[in-house]
Amino acid sequence: MKKIILFLVLFVSFSCAAQQITVCSWNLKDFGQTKTAAQIDFIAQTLKHFDVVAVQEVVAGPGGPKAVAQLSDALNRTGAKWAYTISHGTSSDRYSKERYAYLWKTSKTALVGEAWLEKKYNLQISREPYMGRFKMGKKQFTLVSFHAIPKAKQPETEIKYLQYFPTVYPTDQLIFCGDFNLSEAHSVFNPLKKAGYPAAFSNQKTSLRQKCINGDCLASEYDNFFYAQAQINCIKAGVVPFHTSFTEVKEARKISDHLPLYFQFALKGSVIK
Repeated sequence: MKKIILFLVLFVSFSCAAQQITVCSWNLKDFGQTKTAAQIDFIAQTLKHFDVVAVQEVVAGPGGPKAVAQLSDALNRTGAKWAYTISHGTSSDRYSKERYAYLWKTSKTALVGEAWLEKKYNLQISREPYMGRFKMGKKQFTLVSFHAIPKAKQPETEIKYLQYFPTVYPTDQLIFCGDFNLSEAHSVFNPLKKAGYPAAFSNQKTSLRQKCINGDCLASEYDNFFYAQAQINCIKAGVVPFHTSFTEVKEARKISDHLPLYFQFALKGSVIK
């Protein structure tokens, strides 16, 4: 009887764990030809523990897709099988045009159909979000990866359109992630929060200073996750202080000027039909 009970406990624990997934979001700062093989290997070692990775600021030129492919290869050498997809260039002008990418462990999830750049608001949003539906057992969730315009250009003027996405995609369990270049405390996020999409982080700085001040190397609260609380159970959220692996922050900034952040969650519903 004790063995049966132990088996049932282990089975339930395994089943619960199997229904959890961890997404990482990382603005990788001009991710393209400027990254060396050693830097890409470092990035892969930083990301290998996650299940899905959303990358912002992939360069629009040919160096961007090449770097994403190299990162996928590096991740595949860490002991798990990874797949990836990369967007076309965003609708912004050639000075701010970028790509996005998703990478994921094939043992944990799969992309449902093709990922897409959201075109409905591409005239209002400079770098329109990159969206992808992912399987989670018999359920699915939809990532909305976004890189807002710089703070000096008033990112709130385009962030305000995110509040309409739940209406445009009423059957999707949306998770907004990325670099918003704005703190979640800004009032522009209030409509999204009132619609049931809280922020995963509050008072969490995610960008790196040019120089550390009395050991403080973090600058601004720019990156975050916003998730459909009614359908998604947040288990854990955190940041990866990768810059502590370097003796000087200027060396860390060659990898990125943003920290990677992660969001571990379980789905409450959304069975795939």
